[in-house]
Amino acid sequence: MIILSVLYVVAIIAESMTAALAAGRRSMDWLGVCLLGCITALGGGSVRDIVLDHHPLTWVAHPHYLIITTVAALATIAVARIMHRLYHLFLFLDAVGLVVFTIIGCNVALELKLPLVIVIISGMLTGCVGGVLRDILCNDIPLLFRSELYASVSIMTGLLYVAGLHFGLNHELVMTIALLSGLSLRMLALRFKWNMPKFIYNRDGH
Repeated sequence: MIILSVLYVVAIIAESMTAALAAGRRSMDWLGVCLLGCITALGGGSVRDIVLDHHPLTWVAHPHYLIITTVAALATIAVARIMHRLYHLFLFLDAVGLVVFTIIGCNVALELKLPLVIVIISGMLTGCVGGVLRDILCNDIPLLFRSELYASVSIMTGLLYVAGLHFGLNHELVMTIALLSGLSLRMLALRFKWNMPKFIYNRDGH
């Protein structure tokens, strides 16, 4: 689980930094940058814990996560001029964050011995809701509700992870397969622009 913890820290740093850039595009002050960074990086886990009545919240139990995400957001202000050069790196790290958060969310629900469907939803909430909160606060349509393969990647990752554990496979192997499969699907979706079908409705019925 050490590798999962390391990846989690990398993921919350990346999420906080991308949120800081979103805050900059909305001309937020430094406090807004920090708040948006923390909400994006830790919001998914917080919503999950509230929904599942799982206490204390992750950042309450580990307040250093707040410090890490705040520092990452502030650091983004200092290096914002070169961030465009790291665009592809942050796309990759965002994908890492999605699958890592998903597995962590599944683990929380599994520890609470909740039904399978709740385990998968717990993973999806952890993986996706932080980005939803960021987009709402920035007055954007959340990525989750657009046609990109995002929530579906989280669901697939959770299903693979839970299925592997159900069949008694080695935990480290199952986690690795789920991580790599989810990450690969997300990166392929970005590369080849794979999308979910859209629902388009006009008032004239067409």
